[in-house]
Amino acid sequence: QVQLVESGGGLVQAGGSLRLSCAASGRTFSTFVMAWFRQAPGKEREFVATITRSGSSTGYADSVKGRFTISRDNAKNTVYLQMNSLKPEDTAVYYCAAGQTFGIVTSTRYDYWGQGTQVTVSS
Repeated sequence: QVQLVESGGGLVQAGGSLRLSCAASGRTFSTFVMAWFRQAPGKEREFVATITRSGSSTGYADSVKGRFTISRDNAKNTVYLQMNSLKPEDTAVYYCAAGQTFGIVTSTRYDYWGQGTQVTVSS
């Protein structure tokens, strides 16, 4: 079992930046592949980024590639999502998730989820 708690969301103007954090407790954080997903109103939850257990490899959705960066600090049991050059279409609730396999973009394949943090980008 692992508990995930996201933070760092908020309201930002287009072109601005935010850094999301996801703190984990419970089972050993470093044994999990981590990912970020997001869900906008009326839309399905979509993959944003993922990172391997060691942090040596990352993967991104095309829509955020070059603007978002996922990272992790296993000593702090935390995964981050640095979001730059934000656009109004990035507005969503952002969730972190823990799973077993790197490269999975399907939300149902992840075992644990946080409660989400709202990101709103104004134009």
